[in-house]
Parts: sequence; C-alpha cells; structure tokens
Amino acid sequence: MQKLKLHGFNNLTKSLSFCIYDICYANTPAERDGYIAYIDEQYNANRLTEILTETCNIIGANVLNIARQDYEPQGASVTILVSEEPVNPEDIDTSEHPGPLPDTIVAHLDKSHICVHTYPESHPEGGLCTFRADIEVSTCGVISPLNALNYLIHQLESDIVTVDYRVRGFTRDVNGIKHFIDHEINSIQNFMSDNMKSMYDMVDVNVYQENIFHTKMLLKEFDLKHYLFHTRPEDLSPAEHQRITQLLWKEMREIYYGRNIPAVSMK
Repeated sequence: MQKLKLHGFNNLTKSLSFCIYDICYANTPAERDGYIAYIDEQYNANRLTEILTETCNIIGANVLNIARQDYEPQGASVTILVSEEPVNPEDIDTSEHPGPLPDTIVAHLDKSHICVHTYPESHPEGGLCTFRADIEVSTCGVISPLNALNYLIHQLESDIVTVDYRVRGFTRDVNGIKHFIDHEINSIQNFMSDNMKSMYDMVDVNVYQENIFHTKMLLKEFDLKHYLFHTRPEDLSPAEHQRITQLLWKEMREIYYGRNIPAVSMK
C-alpha cells in the first residue's frame, strides 16, 4: 500500500463519540422479535455505510477503505478509514457553529477513521426494546468531526444521546510553539442547530483544561404512539396506557442518568 505524505500535517487528534438510543414497547414476544428485525434491516451494514460515506463528505474527508459486517442474530458494524481533502488555510473556519443539516460503517482516513456499531436488544420481562448505535468519528488534520453532529443525530432514531468530544496530542506552529487545541469550543451544544436544541433537554459536563467535553440529551416531547410497535394507544385501557407510559419514561430516565432509579409518576 502506498504511504501518504504528511508534510506539514496537523498532529491534533479530534475524537467525537456518542451513543444514540431508541426505545420501544412491544407487547408480545412476536412483536419484540418484529421490532428487532425492523431495526436490523433499517440499520444494516449497507445503510450504515451510506450514512458514514455522507458523513465523510460533510467533514471534508476522502474514503480510503471500508470494512462492514452484519451479525447474526442481529447488529452491524462499519469502519471507514479516511484522509483529509486538500484545504486552503484561508478557507478554514474554526468558530463554534452548527454543522449542516441533512438534505433529506467502518471507513479509514489517513490516521483517521469513522465507525459505527449497532446493538438492538430486548428482554422478555416488561416488553421493552432498546436500539443503541455507538458512533465514533476520529480525525487528524484541520477537518472537524463536530461538523457531522447534526447530520448523524438526524439520521438515527434518537430518544437519548450522550456525546463526548476530546482533542488529544499537540501540533506546532511555524515558530515551534505547541498548540493543544486549534479551534474555539465552549460546549458541544454550540455545534448543534437551534431546532435540535429545542427538541432535547441537555446537560453539559466539561473539563476545559483537558479539552474534554460531554453533553447528554433527552427528548422533551413524549407521545406514546411513537413508542408502540404494532399497537395503537387507543386500543389500550387507561390503566395499560399509564403503566406503559411510566415504564418507557422510567427506562429513558435510567439511560439518561446512567443508573437504576425508582419508578416515577407521570404528571
């Protein structure tokens, strides 16, 4: 394989990683199996490859290699190695602002990569099903993975999102001075659209001196019809409606806070 010449290369590594969760209630074993099959088809390796390839276009990266795999009984992985496209230094925008919104796997870059792994799961007790997508966009050079944040969250069904961003290493300027970050950032939220921020409750946990940033997101609006698989809310008794709503909301809060909590009453 021909080596890539990295003369004058920006040695900072910028890593954006996040988990996206979709929650569902399926009343019977057959419905739970149906939900897992639906998710497995909706986010198979080919579809994930399309999403990650578009991500490369958004952040300005060339795809060098793609590895993808569907798993039995469910799940998929894609990894893409990528390289940085030629960039005019005068065209580089390092300010905080949202990346592009969508118009409508593993990939490799030079010393950079994008990967996604999916984890559909269900449990016979309670009827809850959960789909988790684990995504990482890691780049070297001037391209920023933050520009793909809006697109990726919009492309996946997202009830809860946990996002981590970190800049590692250092690069030198022409005078030999080390720089441990090359762009402004106060919060990951500043790289999200106003529409997205209006949809979620968000909490930041940042360690500025270490260039570590963390944001948790929980969908604000809760409409039971969006969480039932092959069941309509109007077909439920009032007691069942309340029980399932509390069950789903408790599950979402536990994932959001990262701990098991007592049942809470819906207001």
